Amino acid sequence: MAKKQSAQSFRFYDNRQKYLAFVNTCNEKAAVARRAGQELQLVRPMPPALNIFDAGMGDGTVLSRLMRYAHSVHPAVPMVAVAKEISLEDVRLGLEKMPDRFTEHPATVLVITNLNYSDAPRLMLRDTQLAAALNWQEIRLTGNSAHAYEEQIEEVSDSLADAWSTHPSEKTGNPVYRRPSVLVVYREDHKFLLDSVIPRPGRPPPHYDLILASQPWRARMSAEFKASRVLAPLTRALAPGGRLLVIQSAGRDPALEIVQKLWPGESPFQADRHALLAALKTELGRDAREYNLTPPPDEKALLRYEMRTLPSELSDRIGTSTLFAAWNAAVYVNQMEDERLEPMVTSGAYLKATQTVLQKHGGLWFNDEAFVVARRN
Repeated sequence: MAKKQSAQSFRFYDNRQKYLAFVNTCNEKAAVARRAGQELQLVRPMPPALNIFDAGMGDGTVLSRLMRYAHSVHPAVPMVAVAKEISLEDVRLGLEKMPDRFTEHPATVLVITNLNYSDAPRLMLRDTQLAAALNWQEIRLTGNSAHAYEEQIEEVSDSLADAWSTHPSEKTGNPVYRRPSVLVVYREDHKFLLDSVIPRPGRPPPHYDLILASQPWRARMSAEFKASRVLAPLTRALAPGGRLLVIQSAGRDPALEIVQKLWPGESPFQADRHALLAALKTELGRDAREYNLTPPPDEKALLRYEMRTLPSELSDRIGTSTLFAAWNAAVYVNQMEDERLEPMVTSGAYLKATQTVLQKHGGLWFNDEAFVVARRN
């Protein structure tokens, strides 16, 4: 029973130390943003706005980059960017990156919500009892400088603890919101222009031109689970001509090699894009005809990113800090639970395995795979 409770209470992506160490030493977010930008070029938004949905905002790095790129492609088009995020820390980090977005692209509406995948795109709860408790906040920024917006956003972020509080699910151990919340941010001086596109309770945003789902699940979940709980709701939220870009870890890289040196045969990435798209087609049923569900070949699907290191850090004698960073990144990407890591760390075996792989490949790199679900016009 104790072992079962431990497994349920473990929440891998809530480990802030691993997460922050990973994102600050690896360039995955930059690679994901570039890939999302390629899809944005193929989008043809219809009036009154370009609608983007980020199915896992994280610290806001990818979304802010994507919004910058959207401005360069559609500088005069109103933009509604909706982001799902349940972590209070990430909501605060994401908001910190937004003041310059409202300065460069004044016709921006930013929405952040902690709702589940089935509810988040429409900002509405199917459960009528929960819907009555929906915490809806609207922030109208005043002034005309990024500094002024930054100060107002900081005031808002300091008051979000109640709205974004969570507790572990008794079934899965995943974080669950205590209070369903939606935060809407826009410029007061553009309220008149944006009136028709600002989401309000009972008036959700329309379907989306671009949806980004980067690493939205635990790798070891089944393809059927991922399709029913994540992919299908996001797919159905696409506008005609809209595109859903899905990115997940793929393995077959030095990071997995480190893991397999210590746990031979370990295979965390069992539901590849082919399995996911097949499961999504089944989940959609007759509606699958409305979408292009063709899996791309490896040369188009695989997305490589790296751990940043200086050439001097990968000499014959690799420094301990570099080994720690590489080990952390490898176990983070491969989603290895803490209880499995402990004996390897205690014995010191992880240092030897990490050093061997780094010297073999001259660094550490990772494979993601991407695929697109496109709704037909």
